[in-house]
Amino acid sequence: MSAIAEPYAFAASPCGGLRTRLNGAAVTLRPSGALWIEAARMLVVADLHLEKGSSYAMRGQMLPPYDTRDTLRRLQAEVVAAAPESVVLLGDTFHDRSSEDRLARDDAEGLRALGGLTRLVWVIGNHDADGPRRLPGEVADEIAVEGLILRHEPTPGRQDGEVAGHLHPCARVVASRGSVRRRCFVTDGARMVVPAFGAYAGGLSVRDAAFLGLFARPPLCGALGAGRVHAVGWRSVAGE
Repeated sequence: MSAIAEPYAFAASPCGGLRTRLNGAAVTLRPSGALWIEAARMLVVADLHLEKGSSYAMRGQMLPPYDTRDTLRRLQAEVVAAAPESVVLLGDTFHDRSSEDRLARDDAEGLRALGGLTRLVWVIGNHDADGPRRLPGEVADEIAVEGLILRHEPTPGRQDGEVAGHLHPCARVVASRGSVRRRCFVTDGARMVVPAFGAYAGGLSVRDAAFLGLFARPPLCGALGAGRVHAVGWRSVAGE
């Protein structure tokens, strides 16, 4: 994936991510799919969908029951690497309202341990509108920080400074040797939709109609690769 020349751009970060400015705030798109807000020392992750595997199993669709463990392992690694003052869980942290009850004891203890290392903020989503009941942290509809508004679901029309999840953005990038599909950040420099962090969260093409009208100009994508985030211009993103 090659570098791009656009009126707004990314710069390489030592972590393998991409640094940029979002509505004036310095942010880093990390290879894990987490967003780092520099001045606030805040780590933002969206759509963990914990216990999605067990939810499917209850309906007879058997999936390997390791999604929660894998997702929390990656989140714990991000907290150790970045040492944030706070972690914002940007909605749909649980896959459904009974997911917290299905957490394995070790996974619940892992979340409690995270709450001992950093401030946890649970932004509510459409899958987990009640927030956690027995886990540490604060519950909020949205968070304002450094000129940004962090909420679960993108709002219609121009929303400068908005950081949202919910849509699970993915980009299919066509190159000379074929195409690859990757989870991605998508931004026009004024607002951003961040990728889903959960192991079983899936993705929606950024060319889907759900993204229409969100960006004032053709956005850039930060596609997640192995230990790197790749800058991708809009013209390089194919439809599904």
